[in-house]
Amino acid sequence: MRAYVLHPDIQNEPERRDPAYALEEALALAEALGDVELVGGEIVPLPRARAGYLFGKGKIAELGARLEAAEIGLVLVDGPVTPVQQRNLEREWKVKVLDRTGLILEIFADRARTREGVLQVELAALSYQRTRLVRAWTHLERQRGGLGFVGGPGETQIEADRRAIDEQIVRLRRQLDKVAKTRGLHRAARRKVPYPVVALVGYTNAGKSTIFNRLTGADVMAKDMLFATLDPTMRAITLPSGRDVILSDTVGFISDLPTQLVASFRATLEEVLDADLILHVRDISHPETDEQAADVREILDDLGVARDRADRMIEIWNKIDRVAPDHRAALEARAARDPQVLAASAWTGDGIGALQDAVDAALAEPVSTAHLHLGFSEGRKRAWLYQQGVVEDEAQTEDGLDLTVTWTETQARRFEKL
Repeated sequence: MRAYVLHPDIQNEPERRDPAYALEEALALAEALGDVELVGGEIVPLPRARAGYLFGKGKIAELGARLEAAEIGLVLVDGPVTPVQQRNLEREWKVKVLDRTGLILEIFADRARTREGVLQVELAALSYQRTRLVRAWTHLERQRGGLGFVGGPGETQIEADRRAIDEQIVRLRRQLDKVAKTRGLHRAARRKVPYPVVALVGYTNAGKSTIFNRLTGADVMAKDMLFATLDPTMRAITLPSGRDVILSDTVGFISDLPTQLVASFRATLEEVLDADLILHVRDISHPETDEQAADVREILDDLGVARDRADRMIEIWNKIDRVAPDHRAALEARAARDPQVLAASAWTGDGIGALQDAVDAALAEPVSTAHLHLGFSEGRKRAWLYQQGVVEDEAQTEDGLDLTVTWTETQARRFEKL
């Protein structure tokens, strides 16, 4: 199917993005979709959005003639499109119309590989569909990935009312609850092993997976493509100091990330909430790197990663090799003055050693000595202390055991929860 991208540049929007960069990102999203032939795209200046059609009558006619001449079958509108606008534009242009949220959902559906990822995308898609007229609720019957928004093999037009969608949402939430409980059990098991968790977060295509591969020696898909990584990946690595940590690669964020996706992926992103250290990977070579960083921080805030955890976050200014020499020197000088910032290139390996040292230093906790008394019935607690390797001395008394331990504050808190 031949596709064309339109970025409505609405003049009266309070937080207007640079339209050139916005269109570039929208085209990259369309490229990431696959199964479509991207013909091109353009910026459409608008004084304001029209309620029924989004665009003015003259612009609709002008675009319609060009779409027909180019034999376009799918128009991707980089922004929100109401159900009424979508229906009217499809009638006028006689093409399928997909807005930014629908496009991102479709990409996620194509990329999901694990059962959890598939369930999360399906739940997000149903939540999205519930707010609009259901035209093609066919993703349950399709042979390939995707949600049925852009057509394809096996597509059928069936009518589905909100009650049917609600029933599906309830079913999916129950299944996801089971998956979330399993993930919670895995997290609880990891807490028993003294491995801190380090989570990679960042804007999509910032280079998280390349850094992950560089640090772990893994072969996670790392492409110059939006949302190359969807399903979370975790690996245990050993830092130069000998400290073992678990590194987690997460889905990339993006501006205007659909709220349905944030809600559906909350269980997966709880890995970030529970992380001992967060590595915020930025593409420092991107013209809108500051805006992208602000989008990531906003999503982290929405997820509940409090700003008072700033000391548990390191910014990685990745792709420093793509920056002009003079600008690179200035960025590296700025990074050198801030202990929470590192300039690096996952592609060349520059700064990776310093990153490992910074992670080591951030995870190093002061230790203190404590004296504990355990009853003879508290064998589980005693075993945990020995498993942690914190016992310095042990003496038996009439009613139990006196132990001297040297541990970190984190270990002390975990002991209290046993």
